Amino acid sequence: MRTDDVAAANMRRLGENAYPGRGIVLGLTPDGRHLVQVYWIMGRSPASQNRVLMREGEAVKSESLDPALVPNPALLIYYPVRRAGTYHVVTNGDQTETIVDALGRGQGFEDALRTREFEPDPPHYTPRISGLIDAADPRHGYRLAILKSLLHDPAHCVRHFYTYERARPGLGHCVTTYAGDGNPLPSFEGEPWPVRTFDAPGETAERYWSLLHPDRRVGLMVKFVDVRTGGSSLQIINRHEAGA
Repeated sequence: MRTDDVAAANMRRLGENAYPGRGIVLGLTPDGRHLVQVYWIMGRSPASQNRVLMREGEAVKSESLDPALVPNPALLIYYPVRRAGTYHVVTNGDQTETIVDALGRGQGFEDALRTREFEPDPPHYTPRISGLIDAADPRHGYRLAILKSLLHDPAHCVRHFYTYERARPGLGHCVTTYAGDGNPLPSFEGEPWPVRTFDAPGETAERYWSLLHPDRRVGLMVKFVDVRTGGSSLQIINRHEAGA
């Protein structure tokens, strides 16, 4: 099967997943002009759905609409998107700060994540998913990682790191926290999926937003990084503003 067909099939696969949870996509636009980051949050409970993604300069923060509905802010309120020099970091939790701090000390993406584990939210033990792009990399490579429990056993952490040394125009890779709905929620399995990218931030946002279950999608962010200038742009969709 051709790569484009695989990517299209995986887009359909994502749309058929009732609850992929949080997700990250990294890749390069078809015209080769921009590196792409996509991040989304979903929720089943009122606390999880009580959030929006807010821009703060080049960073993005998840915020609660009603703080009284957030029982554990550490797992729900964080910066999923930060920049550290030429590095652009995206994660599904406060490991964003761990990675940014490590990069500032001259350490690596993997070094930072070896100090962290999955989220402490039994019985799910939600995986921590993270991504990194370097605007200074002439090959436009990127990295993804997932830290998860072994079969929901909190005594065992499994760390998977994926390095894509040269980006392919029109192609991205996607990792999500969950393989589907359930209790406990089943963790993502296998390698990140090849998926499609698009040349415009608005189209990218609408395409991925449309794949998420309308009753469970909460917010989605798209970041484009110009491969020539290193400049970036952000686009955000929130269900509370978009009418779900």
